[in-house]
Amino acid sequence: MLNKFPWWKNLVIFVIIAIGFFYALPNLYGEDPALQISGTHGVDVDASVQSRVEKVLETKNIKGDYELENGQLLIRFTRVDEQMTARDLVSEALGDSYITALNLAPATPAWMRALGMHPLKLGLDLRGGVHFLMEVDMEEAMNKQKTQLVADFRTELRNNDLRLSGARVEGDSVVVTFREAAVRDAAHDLLRSHHPDFAFQAYDRDGRFFLRAEMTQQKISEIRTSAVEQNINIIRNRVNELGVAEPLVQRQGADRVVVELPGIQDTARAKEILGATATLEFRLVDTNADLGAALQGRVPAGDELHYDKEGRPVVLEKRVILTGDHIVDASSSTDENGRPQVNISLDSRGGSIMSDFTKDNVGQSMATNFIEYKVLPVEDPNAPQPGEEGYKPRFEKVESIINVATIQSRLGSNFRITGIDSPREAHNLALLLRAGALIAPIQIVEERTIGPSLGQQNIDSGVKAMIYGCTALAIFMIIYYKAFGFVANLALFFNLVLIVGILSMVPGATMTLPGIAGIVLTLGMAIDANVLIYERIREELRAGRTVQQSIHLGYERAFATIADSNITTFITALILFMVGTGAVKGFALVLMVGIASSMFTAVTACRAIVNIIWGGRSDLKTLKI
Repeated sequence: MLNKFPWWKNLVIFVIIAIGFFYALPNLYGEDPALQISGTHGVDVDASVQSRVEKVLETKNIKGDYELENGQLLIRFTRVDEQMTARDLVSEALGDSYITALNLAPATPAWMRALGMHPLKLGLDLRGGVHFLMEVDMEEAMNKQKTQLVADFRTELRNNDLRLSGARVEGDSVVVTFREAAVRDAAHDLLRSHHPDFAFQAYDRDGRFFLRAEMTQQKISEIRTSAVEQNINIIRNRVNELGVAEPLVQRQGADRVVVELPGIQDTARAKEILGATATLEFRLVDTNADLGAALQGRVPAGDELHYDKEGRPVVLEKRVILTGDHIVDASSSTDENGRPQVNISLDSRGGSIMSDFTKDNVGQSMATNFIEYKVLPVEDPNAPQPGEEGYKPRFEKVESIINVATIQSRLGSNFRITGIDSPREAHNLALLLRAGALIAPIQIVEERTIGPSLGQQNIDSGVKAMIYGCTALAIFMIIYYKAFGFVANLALFFNLVLIVGILSMVPGATMTLPGIAGIVLTLGMAIDANVLIYERIREELRAGRTVQQSIHLGYERAFATIADSNITTFITALILFMVGTGAVKGFALVLMVGIASSMFTAVTACRAIVNIIWGGRSDLKTLKI
């Protein structure tokens, strides 16, 4: 029978639309303005901190809903002005020991969150978020590169049986000392062939033979560029670990990086994680060293004096067994006694190094040295302060022995680190190691919090434009196509719900102002499909076909035209999605989802409704369309 779908097909259409409605529901609940309070350097927020915050806010008659979870405090407010006032009060009361950041917390009911239902993520232009301007410490990047070169030169010469007396850094050069001129000359030929980016100079002095390797300006420029680019990649990894959708991470100038985090729920943790410069070193403990003499400054040659987290002295060999650069995965867990630990996985080269070393040093003690860089305060009050033009951050290298363990057997690519104070510290350490250690310290020199008020204006403007456009379309369709126009409007509504529902389900999908424009464009294209079908039905009626034949042929013959136009647009949107970034990529994603949804609603769902109302009626002689 013409114009009749089987019952199962109508059921499938109904289920798809119902799922779209179901996952679009969380967007009706909106979000609450909130404050996120987190401790710095692994300090957890507890009930006593919550009590202090409550007392501070009560002095200004500000009420909020408090949620203390995972060592962090979230306070929900009913108005944005209360949120802004509360941030100033809490920041002043808690000081630098805690990070207080603005947030927007979803008001979705708990049962929806348990089912994986979440509202559509909004971009920086709609929801607000955080803008960071970060600066890379180029001096430290160069120092690290020079230190690595000294180690590389030593290794290459020793592997080729060329004995050297020493190697050190002088300015932008590395100077290697030899006892024999012949060995120096052989080393000259070897290193020059392996390192064409260096200018080598051989010279003698006081009966000793030297080889100077000086970096060319091109090499220095490459190191600086590489430091920024590698830091950008690592920051992107850290942003991904934080679960931020559609972030912006890009270079600005010679040594700065711009980071924009739209709609982030945990701004405090983002600030702590993004700026952290941390890595690990594994070194052998010199158990034969005299600690008393070391504390008085008499440290054996080839050793260094370090301290563990309890302040106890530990003498380590200068030689580094392995660094965090070889870590490919890290996760936090608990050991058999319930204490926090970090599980480490190394790459093939790192696993080989660790295996060879531990095989030859069973019974020896190996220390895990944690290294981070902290920003020093500006001592001169007249000097540029953080956020001001010309500000140059100064960093202090802080080292701490996490644990000292006896090598009991040969280790491979997987092992664990214990001696960590809290589960949150273990989680943050695992995140930093998993996302990669920054090549050089990086400092947040400018931070801007974009409040939700500006985003709300954009949302209101976009929604108004969509409402006005859809209303005009709906009125036109009903006047021009009568009852069929009503069906088209119903399909248009289903299309909008499906777009929102699908984007709410897609991980990483973010709605921006260009995305709203994509929805408006998609709705217009969906109406075009209905217009093509209805005009084709009119042509068939004028050609003398029956009502049922006209409806059938109208949908059948208009489908090819609709498919051609939508497929070409979909291909264009796909190319935009593949090569675009930021807002362009968001627009392309919305357009692709909208095209797929409009094809379903305008052709399949709309025809199902038409079939239910007019299909199979042999008594129908005329059609008002």
